[in-house]
Parts: sequence; C-alpha cells; structure tokens
Amino acid sequence: MSGSGGTDTVTLRAVRASSAVTVEDATRALRSWLADEPGLRGRLSPRESPPPPGALGPTLDGLAIALGSGGVATSLVTAVVAWLRSRRGDVTVRLERADGASLEFTATRVQGLAEPEVRELIAATVRALEPGGATTAPDPGREQT
Repeated sequence: MSGSGGTDTVTLRAVRASSAVTVEDATRALRSWLADEPGLRGRLSPRESPPPPGALGPTLDGLAIALGSGGVATSLVTAVVAWLRSRRGDVTVRLERADGASLEFTATRVQGLAEPEVRELIAATVRALEPGGATTAPDPGREQT
C-alpha cells in the first residue's frame, strides 16, 4: 500500500448507486464532501480513465487518498461514514488497499447504526486500512471482499 515517499495510499470509489444517481456522480459528490475535510486537504487525487467515445471529458473512476500519519485514516473513514449517513438513496462505496484487500460500505446499512456501532465501525476500518490489516472481522455496515 505504499506510494511514493512511503505514504500509504488507498483508493475510494462508489461502486453502486441508486437509479437516480450514477456511480460517477456519487464519486464526484463524495470527492466534494471529502475536499471540505481539513484532515484530508492535499491528500486526494482523482483516478480518471479516458473519455468514452462522444464524451467531453475523462471519467472519474475513484479517488486516491494518501494516508500517511497523523490520523488521516481516521479522518477519511469518519468522513466517508458521515457522507453515507447523509445520503437519501442507496449507494455503496469501496475502500481498497494497494494489496487488493477491500472494504465496502452501503448507505442503508450505515444509516441504521447507533453511535457506539458507528464508532466501532470507524475504529475497525482504520485498523483494516493499516498495511496487513485484517478485513475479515464482521462489522455492522461493512462488507469485506
């Protein structure tokens, strides 16, 4: 999961969205939400693919987030959970480490969690984002792949 300079990087993307919102639109909304987080400023980079025929610009496939130290993983996971809890429709996002391990969160499952469950979800996810972190422990609102 190390990127340049030894900084750990994860990829975040929307992988499913309700019929009213495209996956790319959900990823753009998530990007806007995360850009307002002080702990994530300067750590987000778009992951884009070339435009499909007839399109005017590249497709936003996801976001690369440089974790590093100083609680960045906690800021990221807290912001993602807050964003999911604010969604009106259903959307699923995936956090993926460079080693291919991934975690998925769905808005409908996260919205139903009580505050203690939200805190545990955030703590367990931050541990899972660490290099070699386990992604197999069952946690509410999270699916492991």
